[in-house]
Amino acid sequence: MIARLKRREFITLLGGAAAWPLAARAQQGQRMRRVGALLPANADDPDYQSWVGAFQQALAQFGWIIGRNVRIDARWAGGKADDIRRHAAELVTLAPDVILAHGTSTVRPLMRATRTVPIVFPIAGDPVGAGFADSLARPGGNATGFMTLEYSFAGKWLELLKQIAPGVTRVAVLRDATQGPGTSWFAVIQAMGPSLGVEVTPVNLRDASEIEHAIAAFARSPHGGLIVVPGGASSFHRHLIITLAAQHKLPAVYYARLFVTGGGLISYGTDYIDQYQRAAGYVDRILKGENPADLPVQAPTKYELVISLKTAKALGLELPASVLARADEVIE
Repeated sequence: MIARLKRREFITLLGGAAAWPLAARAQQGQRMRRVGALLPANADDPDYQSWVGAFQQALAQFGWIIGRNVRIDARWAGGKADDIRRHAAELVTLAPDVILAHGTSTVRPLMRATRTVPIVFPIAGDPVGAGFADSLARPGGNATGFMTLEYSFAGKWLELLKQIAPGVTRVAVLRDATQGPGTSWFAVIQAMGPSLGVEVTPVNLRDASEIEHAIAAFARSPHGGLIVVPGGASSFHRHLIITLAAQHKLPAVYYARLFVTGGGLISYGTDYIDQYQRAAGYVDRILKGENPADLPVQAPTKYELVISLKTAKALGLELPASVLARADEVIE
């Protein structure tokens, strides 16, 4: 696996608008290709920096060197839908050869802005259900890429929560209700709840104030736990969610490693570094003339279970040896 970039190294590679020095432009006679990137995060987000850094390193392995034969125009759109739409429109007007777009919240506005510029998503919940692809095998349009997880995977989060905190009988599922996948994740967990003796309720992630009030209200009754499902809002508000989980002593299961490195308890989900590296392969193929309509949407190939022992101790949890033995990474 390509090593994760340090924050300073990444910022050197990719700035807010990726304006590269004139001295580093394409060599004489070599065409400079243009890659757009639309990211639903702030420019100083270290996790997104490491993912896009892995993407750039993988591109280099395919022969695409920034400043020599490829330029990256990045737009850091934060978590607000209006800003994402504005940046999507800006990128399309630049007429890039291909656009890298993270998740449903960025792919949807891009596809509304263009049906011709190729789009590659390293992360997407349900590309067919969202209308990004006709089918997984043959997307048929201008977008393709890599899925995060099958909806049935949501049941594993509930099982994991019961394994690490057997006393939990109430679970709040934190979801982005503005995106279809958020509702689908919740439905799977809700259907599985009775078999594990758990009452499941949704918490919609619209803004910080609503999140604070909803989690505080949920925490007033005992034996509660949290499951945070994939979505742009959950990623953008992750630091607040982690803080509230600790404040209210709620064991929480997350879908990605970035929550645990930020202080969360446990995560089980897709290896995002691997997804971004695989996305670089699709960008390479498109730059070399292949059509995104013919590149199948692919499922994840690498998953990771990450645990924070420090957070477990703060919550008074003694994690089962069977869970610790399965972990890909344990943070002391």
